Amino acid sequence: MSSITEKIYNPYWVAMAVSLAAFMEVLDTTITNVSLSHIAGTLGASQDESTWVLTSYLVANGIVLPLSGWLSGVMGRKRFFMTCIAAFTAASFLCGMANSLPMLIIFRLIQGLAGGGLQPTQQAIIVDAFPPEKRGAAFGLTGITMIVAPILGPTLGGFITDNFSWRWIFYMNVPVGILALFLVSRMVVDPLHAKAKGLLSIDYIGLSLIALGLGVLQIMLDKGQQEDWFASNFIIMCATISAACLIAAVIWLLNQEDPVIDLRLLARPNFSLACIMIFFMGFALYGSSTLLPLLLQSEFGYNATLAGLVLSPGGLAVIFLMPISGRVVNKIQARYLIAIGMFLLSIGLWYTKHVTPQTNYNIFVMMRISQVMGLPFLFIPISTLAFMGIPKEKSSKASAIYALSRNIGGSIGIAVLISFMSRHAQMQQSYMAAKLAPESPQYRALLSHYTNVFFSHGQNIIAAGQSAMGRIYHDLLQQSTIAAYRDTFTMMSAVTLALALIALQMPKNNPRKPSSADAAAAAH
Repeated sequence: MSSITEKIYNPYWVAMAVSLAAFMEVLDTTITNVSLSHIAGTLGASQDESTWVLTSYLVANGIVLPLSGWLSGVMGRKRFFMTCIAAFTAASFLCGMANSLPMLIIFRLIQGLAGGGLQPTQQAIIVDAFPPEKRGAAFGLTGITMIVAPILGPTLGGFITDNFSWRWIFYMNVPVGILALFLVSRMVVDPLHAKAKGLLSIDYIGLSLIALGLGVLQIMLDKGQQEDWFASNFIIMCATISAACLIAAVIWLLNQEDPVIDLRLLARPNFSLACIMIFFMGFALYGSSTLLPLLLQSEFGYNATLAGLVLSPGGLAVIFLMPISGRVVNKIQARYLIAIGMFLLSIGLWYTKHVTPQTNYNIFVMMRISQVMGLPFLFIPISTLAFMGIPKEKSSKASAIYALSRNIGGSIGIAVLISFMSRHAQMQQSYMAAKLAPESPQYRALLSHYTNVFFSHGQNIIAAGQSAMGRIYHDLLQQSTIAAYRDTFTMMSAVTLALALIALQMPKNNPRKPSSADAAAAAH
């Protein structure tokens, strides 16, 4: 029966089926970002309380991600994947039905727990479905899922929220989930090594340490800027608990014969370096996808839909470039493509740092396209290098670590970049204010100019002077904030440029024919 199924369904169709489910899940990591104020208003919650709609999902998602390889082994990969799709779809429906914030948070937790198993399991299925020499094209489909979904999330979320209701952000998952469940049930077949092994034993200690360590880490990252980081006893407590649990987890897992998370895979240079690179790709992707809409909405007055539309053409550019990257990965060494991708990303971020108060919509679109043009030349080569030589029986656990690296990179990227931008806004404000001392010629000239403008619009001279000072203060805040965003993009550009140079030192791979290790894995 399985052999017949495998002959009927082309691996590319299998890849599309599993990618549909993963796309739905990754989309939900960013689709609610622009809808929090609407959710808070409908459910009678404060803006701060509504952020738990995001945090609860990310915490639950981060806990399950590294455990997905072990859970696949316990339940069987296909059964685990289908269970995740079904639970995610049901939880999405319940999120849309929620009539209170606590109810919505509980359903988002369930949604995050179910969704955490979709990304790594999708990649493990694709790794097994294709021979090593064709994985580049296969990872192109995975890349569209992992890169385009978080880019389109704010756009789609803003459009749905502005034109319908935030509840449809969750309801739309239901038909997609049902279709994905049907396709996976028909097309996906577990190879022998991915069959259910049963619950022989439960590593309660390993599971507890990982769940607590990663869960508290995500809470710390999400609340850090709001709580002023280590000036807060709450953040210090979170950091201590997370560090202690994760260090203990590493020591414990390395001493287990069949660990929940196989950290020994990181002893492979190609895999560990690929995890580092995908970490920073997540850092740049999720960080820039968060910063740019914030800038547009806070300083340029864009609504949620328009801010999202700035990101959409970048997603289309990624879709166009992904197949090209999938083809050249079989002809050029992965480390060279990774270096090219990081260099293009650095150039795009450097271009974005030139934003000014006069920057218009079209320029912002071009800036976003320049930011993401390097991503297709990162995801596919990094994935190809990561799974080079990984035995097929280890593919699920390798995918779990790999997906966790990207997601943690995204979470840390958002936290670090927003904190960096906020602190630099204060620095820039102090720097600019020093240049606008009341006795300075620049301040007097500016005050005189604005006073004349408001006076010419009918205000008396006293009111015009007060309005002029208010306008100068407004301009000071806007320009200092924009300057802080420029500083942040400059910093990201420098980091990615350094990574482009580091990528050249990554292990070689033979793009024209699979290595002996890959051949052995393919024949497994």
